[in-house]
Amino acid sequence: MRVIAGDLKGRHIKTAKGLKTRPTSDKLKEAIFHKIGPFFDGGNCLDLFAGSGSLGIEAISRGVEHTVFIDQSIDAIRTIEQNVTQCKIKDKCEIYRNDAFRALHVLSKKDMKFDLVLLDPPYDKINYEKMMKALEKADILNDNCIVYIEHRPDEKLSIREEIFTIKDEKKINSTTSITILNKRKTGV
Repeated sequence: MRVIAGDLKGRHIKTAKGLKTRPTSDKLKEAIFHKIGPFFDGGNCLDLFAGSGSLGIEAISRGVEHTVFIDQSIDAIRTIEQNVTQCKIKDKCEIYRNDAFRALHVLSKKDMKFDLVLLDPPYDKINYEKMMKALEKADILNDNCIVYIEHRPDEKLSIREEIFTIKDEKKINSTTSITILNKRKTGV
């Protein structure tokens, strides 16, 4: 894997060996960021099921100011640490080993706010409805925050229209679909 565009373009990103992860392909990553960016003017990103950190690193390369990486696997955390060190972006990153739901609670307590949230959880290991409710409850999303969700094509997402608008939905292949949301402005 590599960084597709921006300041870190061409840098190689390691994947953790033995992890049951599905690293996002370079081709899909390029398509995703074309839809959600493609470039950013600062802001904060949350890479919630970070794996190798590939998506969050791509966001930094494209102009995001700061990314918080969360994963519960120690191997994933080690890989993310190696990748951000190799890319020389440690000053723009926070890396935590934690369960996604507990992490949302902690981020809420710290009054952190995000402009981009990347959700690429292990399939069949997450309840998307519960995750979306936890995101809402945590109150960590800025108005107009973009939420990227990767999921199985047969997974039906429960999206509250009073909170989010659907920016894009697309079936990529037989195992992967993406949904891109925008958080509505508060009070609108």
